[in-house]
Amino acid sequence: MSEAEEPSLSEITRQIDQCMLKDRYPIMRTIRKINQRRQLQKPIDHLLQKVGQQFKRSCAQRERRGSLIPEVHYPSSLPVSDKREEISQLIKANQVVIICGETGSGKTTQLPKICLELGYGINGMIGHTQPRRIAARAVSHRIAEELSCEPGQQVGYKVRFDDVTSEDTLIKLMTDGMLLTETQSDRYLNQYEVIIIDEAHERSLNIDFLIGYLKHIQSRRPELKIIVTSATIDPERFSRHFSMAPVIEVSGRTYPVDIKYRPMTEQEEEQDVVSAVVATVEEISRIDHGDILVFFATEREIREAADALSKLGLR
Repeated sequence: MSEAEEPSLSEITRQIDQCMLKDRYPIMRTIRKINQRRQLQKPIDHLLQKVGQQFKRSCAQRERRGSLIPEVHYPSSLPVSDKREEISQLIKANQVVIICGETGSGKTTQLPKICLELGYGINGMIGHTQPRRIAARAVSHRIAEELSCEPGQQVGYKVRFDDVTSEDTLIKLMTDGMLLTETQSDRYLNQYEVIIIDEAHERSLNIDFLIGYLKHIQSRRPELKIIVTSATIDPERFSRHFSMAPVIEVSGRTYPVDIKYRPMTEQEEEQDVVSAVVATVEEISRIDHGDILVFFATEREIREAADALSKLGLR
């Protein structure tokens, strides 16, 4: 069939699996409408042209996406890399897989790559949720870096007020709330071939709603792969929810931690917490050159501390 020719309805129906997932239902719905109008002897020329163009456009997009899959490598230092073959087999053999992984196992960054290597991401995106916006952005940039591609191309993210994705995006990071919002316009999540719900043990309202929603639509989307990751907190509960889905455990990495207590001075007690942290960091930097992780209660404190610390000119 040349580019100028429009495919017949029988060709489109026979080759519908060559389209993007998101286009298959609309195309088949248009074909049913054409057949109905044909029985009623109503004009169908414009619909034939429309569905033919839509089919060819969708096939071309799918073919282009297949050519964009980057070469996948796995850091040998991450425990999840050692379990890659076992995880791959479970994903191929089951619609739902529960992955129980400790902090530092590498599951967040490596699972989308495992799915990509299995061939997912071409027919539809690999959707990967995070509980927080900053995590969605950071994980997106990290995976893009490991796959040697530009953020927003093969790997992108979508959070509130910020959509860094394109038609070529294979892996899409987003918040749980963003995926939940998308169910209003994409009822069966047809734009996705895989959904990864990360950090499900946090059990926020958004996560609980998503877990329930995915259970509701999984029979309507038998080709949709669902991966739920959790810390070591009762993963069997998620397994039971998905009709005894298989659970695989991945160990984490641990590092020695020295705990030292430093009481605040009288002068620091009269200051705000940011000033006290700055004084503490200055003191630590004089005796140690390691990295420092600081926890705050609010985003405002984080930004104020970041501004204050950047002025110190530390490494």
